[in-house]
Amino acid sequence: MVTPESARAFIRANTEITAPPLVPEIPLHLATEITPIWEATEASLEQAGLPPPYWAFAWAGGQALARHILDRPEWVAGKRVLDFGSGSGLVAIAAAKAGAAQVTAAEIDLFAGEVIRLNAEHNQAQIIVETADVIGQPPYWDTILCGDMCYERPLADRLTLWLRSLAKRGATVLLGDPGRTYLPASGLVEIARYDVPTSLELEDRELRTGIVWRFS
Repeated sequence: MVTPESARAFIRANTEITAPPLVPEIPLHLATEITPIWEATEASLEQAGLPPPYWAFAWAGGQALARHILDRPEWVAGKRVLDFGSGSGLVAIAAAKAGAAQVTAAEIDLFAGEVIRLNAEHNQAQIIVETADVIGQPPYWDTILCGDMCYERPLADRLTLWLRSLAKRGATVLLGDPGRTYLPASGLVEIARYDVPTSLELEDRELRTGIVWRFS
């Protein structure tokens, strides 16, 4: 059985503290190679039904969104912020550093929840970690941030419907995406774009354009 303690031990053993290329201000526990950590999680995945270690990488859409939040703190300063599908916690930490009044990182993966806590501690950021599925919850947050979550149709469809409803009820909803397949085809306004260095191991190219969208 995976416990928070064993998850933290796994994270420390299989990652290094390093900063994403587009967000050097925020060092994180990240995998420096893809294959070893993927193989290392296979036994845990089989035992506990856990998802792959997406949390161990700073994905292009999340990097673009975090960069934009740090450069334009007015999106989050003094506000209650939700980072949905937080992964490593990069975007949540960026929001905290940009002056958010409260930051919640929503992440249902047990390993991700622990890596968010570790990364928040390392960056001296106050983050609330929410491990329940928050899709469908009412608009408690002023600003909702979503980095690189349009990679799978069932999730993207559920998420898009919820985010649109929150935007219609007055919340600010920002989405960071590098051209994933299930990005909504309408109802988005581009507000920024960034060239994000990547690797051929992780992506199909060494540079992706991360676009920050706002739900209209």
